[in-house]
Amino acid sequence: MRRQSLIVTVFCLLFGSASAAPVAAGELGQGSKVSAHDFAFRSISGEELPLSRFKGKTVLVVNTASQCGYAGQFASLQKLYDRYKERGLVVLAVPSNDFGGQEPGTSSDIEHFAHDQYQVTFPLTEKVRVSGSRAVPFYKWAGEEAGISGKPRWNFHKYLIGPDGAFIGWFSTQTEPDSPKLVRAIEKNLPAPAWLKSEPATVSAEKASLQ
Repeated sequence: MRRQSLIVTVFCLLFGSASAAPVAAGELGQGSKVSAHDFAFRSISGEELPLSRFKGKTVLVVNTASQCGYAGQFASLQKLYDRYKERGLVVLAVPSNDFGGQEPGTSSDIEHFAHDQYQVTFPLTEKVRVSGSRAVPFYKWAGEEAGISGKPRWNFHKYLIGPDGAFIGWFSTQTEPDSPKLVRAIEKNLPAPAWLKSEPATVSAEKASLQ
């Protein structure tokens, strides 16, 4: 009996410890769903820019090009950002030279153009590939989520990401940042205000006090 008990103890120590082994950082378990928060860029100044930094915020990701005929959308994007940033919107500009070679400049050139011409205050990434086999991981993921028709075909294509990192939808180059369709989608997916999140608990407490 004592020998049997010892065998059981050794079995538990061996296999119990194995099942409790920590998961490596960044490792996705079976059944876990990849979100935008699993990806990262580098900022226009060269620092790491993980999208997990924007957890709890709604993010509009736009591939931009300074010499594009649609560059005027920078102004509308800034107005959109100013209008909704206090409610949890982030506009993220992703410079790319993929379409028409219309972003040939250095990071410094791109940053000065956005700031000097359009007084942009929302974040910019470094210049990257957003299309084809050499697209950065975020754009490969977003392209799969959007489907073949939702992949960028030109500059100023837009992806909307929810506060939980989920892919919400895409908007074409021709969709202006202040278009009713895009504004409605943003408003619908802005994070809930803090007071609203806490309201159910408050109501429950009030109900409990009345009983």
